[in-house]
Amino acid sequence: MIQKVIKILLLLVFSNSVMAQTEVLSKSKLTIGDKIEIESKLLNEKRILNIYLPVGYFKDSIKKYPVIYLLDGSIDEDFIHISGLVQFGSFSWINILPETIVVGIANVDRKRDFTFPTSVKEHLKEFPTTGKSANFIAFIEKELQPFIAKNYNCTESKTLIGQSLGGLLATEILLKKPDLFDNYVIISPSLWWNEESLLGFEPTLYTTKKSIYIGVGKEGKIMEREAKALYEKLKKIKKKNTNLYFNFFEKQNHGDVLHIAAYDAFEKIFKK
Repeated sequence: MIQKVIKILLLLVFSNSVMAQTEVLSKSKLTIGDKIEIESKLLNEKRILNIYLPVGYFKDSIKKYPVIYLLDGSIDEDFIHISGLVQFGSFSWINILPETIVVGIANVDRKRDFTFPTSVKEHLKEFPTTGKSANFIAFIEKELQPFIAKNYNCTESKTLIGQSLGGLLATEILLKKPDLFDNYVIISPSLWWNEESLLGFEPTLYTTKKSIYIGVGKEGKIMEREAKALYEKLKKIKKKNTNLYFNFFEKQNHGDVLHIAAYDAFEKIFKK
């Protein structure tokens, strides 16, 4: 018994001596891009931008990169995992999409920014700050996009990703100001807003090439029907310069569909 105790004590002493030899040789911040605070005059508030910069960006000061604008782009929302998908998809052995800048737009009040005015009393009561999407779209067009173009090496290619209420906003931009973006990734759009009025909106004409992706999971009859209705609406007016895609993910729900749908969208829109 005494010998066992001695062995255990010796083992503990040896383990502690090994652990004591482990030293931190260096420590630095892990950086994948920039976190920027800007002042929006149109929104009359400060906004946070989380910006992922591809590896090549730090090596080549001349090369320009396409830009993905991500709604719900806070660090604790969708910025990290969407940026990870973009990085993974741009690896040479995957080669789904080119190295791309991701601009995550952090939220202040998404119910305010992502919704247009509604006449539904229940909506107004539950979400009293809603109905200011026009201001937010103006911010994207007149402040955000010019800021990114001025401060980063980017091409003219612009993609918008939005889910849920973000998908509602992405749909509104597509129908009302389609030339703000070249590609639209619309996931689980909340088209129930204002009694589905956006589904009846007459789309603004555009002349530039577009790629539009709509995805939805197993999210209930209303959500699934509305997403399919948006696809059918766009399909009827589809032009030759438009690529239109739809996918239903029966194994995913509203909480986990974005990640797999975004990857599928990247494959369909960008892969050559």
